[in-house]
Amino acid sequence: MNMYQAIALGVACLAVGWDVATRRIPNALTFGAAVAALLTHRYLGGWGAMGLSVAGWLVGVAFFLPFFVLGGMGAGDVKLLGALGAWVGPAAVVWVALFACIAGGVIALIVAMFAGYLTRAFSNLWFLLMYWRIEGPRPVPELTLTTHKGPRLAYAVPVLAGLVLTLWLR
Repeated sequence: MNMYQAIALGVACLAVGWDVATRRIPNALTFGAAVAALLTHRYLGGWGAMGLSVAGWLVGVAFFLPFFVLGGMGAGDVKLLGALGAWVGPAAVVWVALFACIAGGVIALIVAMFAGYLTRAFSNLWFLLMYWRIEGPRPVPELTLTTHKGPRLAYAVPVLAGLVLTLWLR
């Protein structure tokens, strides 16, 4: 594991602590980590390394942004993936995001099952798909993070799992 990966792991661990405790990921952590990544890559690797860092940030943000726009994910999760992308680069952040989505789905199923919410979760998913089929992809007012009453997932946890799996498989 190189220094950039170790720092990304530290950022993700801090984000998990904040997200589990408060259900928020502070801007100071996400933006601070992203700016630090850009500057560190520039200082140690030159403009090319900084360009890859910017590309990693953009890919990370772009990957989770649709989920935020549709009301299913918080902005802190989007900014966290962008910050991690700035540290690990665009190729690695794609894997982080994919593995995070898989881990998030598994964790969400477990949380829903233990909360007695599994049947309702599948019903909501069906409603969401039918709504999008008719109205097109847009936020469903009854199923956004701000209006929904079901169990919530601290999504920094699956992002950390995605990062760990990515680093382990590299």
